[in-house]
Amino acid sequence: MKTQKSTKDISVPVAHRVKKYGVTEHKKNELDALAIQVMDAQGEVEKYQSVVSALTTKSNNLQSFLAIASSNKTQAYNNKILIDQLVQRGAELESNSNIAFNEMLKASSQTKKLAAEINMVMGKLIYCAEMVNKLANLIVRQKALNPLISDDLVNMINIAGTDASNAVALTLVALQSTFAAQASEMEAEKAIGLEYMQAIALKKLLTGSGDDSHSASLQQLFYQASATAKVNYTLADKANSATLTQLNMANANLNTAQLKLKSLQSGLAAANAAALAS
Repeated sequence: MKTQKSTKDISVPVAHRVKKYGVTEHKKNELDALAIQVMDAQGEVEKYQSVVSALTTKSNNLQSFLAIASSNKTQAYNNKILIDQLVQRGAELESNSNIAFNEMLKASSQTKKLAAEINMVMGKLIYCAEMVNKLANLIVRQKALNPLISDDLVNMINIAGTDASNAVALTLVALQSTFAAQASEMEAEKAIGLEYMQAIALKKLLTGSGDDSHSASLQQLFYQASATAKVNYTLADKANSATLTQLNMANANLNTAQLKLKSLQSGLAAANAAALAS
C-alpha cells in the first residue's frame, strides 16, 4: 500500500511538467513567429528606405536638370526675340540703303545732265563773247574812221564784251563745281553701293533670303534652338513630376512599413515581457 501511494505522488508532478513544457514551447513558437515578422518588417523598411534614398537623389538631379532646362529655354526665347529684332533692323537697313542708292543714282544722273547743259551754255557764251569782241573791234576800227560814231556805243560794246567774258568765267567755275560734285557723288555712290550690298548679304545671312545653298539661316538656327530648349524643358519637367510622384508613393510606403515595424516591435516586446513573467 505504501508503494502505491508513493507512485501516485510522483505521477502528478510529471504530468504537470509536461503540460507546462507544452505551454512554454507554444509561447516560444509565438515569439519566434513575432521575431520573424519583425525581421520581415525591418527588411521592408530597409527596402523602402533604399527606394526613397534613390528616388530622392534622382529627384534632386532632375530638379537641377529642370532648372538648367528652364534657364536654357528662357535664354533661347530671348535669343529668338533678339534675332527677330535683328532681322527687322537688317530689313530696314537694306530698304534704306536701297532708297539711298537709288536716290544717289538719280542725283548722279541729274549732275551729269547739269554738267552737259552747263557745258553747252558755256559753249554758247564763248561764241557770244567772241562775237561781241569781234563786234567791239569792228566798232573801234569804224570809230577811228568815223568820229561821228557815238562814244556811248563804244563803251556799251566794251561793257558787253567784259560781261560776256565774265559770264564765260563764271560758267567755267560752275562747270568745275559740277565736276567736283560728280567726283563726290561717285565716291558716295561707291560707299552707298557697298553698304547696300553688305545689307543684302546681312539679310541673306540672317534669313537665308536669296540663298540657294539650302543651309539653315541664322534665324532658323535660333528658332530651332528655341524649339529644342522647349522640348528639353518639357521632358525634364515630365521626368521630374513622375519622379516626385514615385517619391511620394515610396515615402507613403516607407511610413506604412515603419508604423508596421513599430507595432510588431511593440508586440514582440510585450510578448517577451509576458513570457518572462509567466
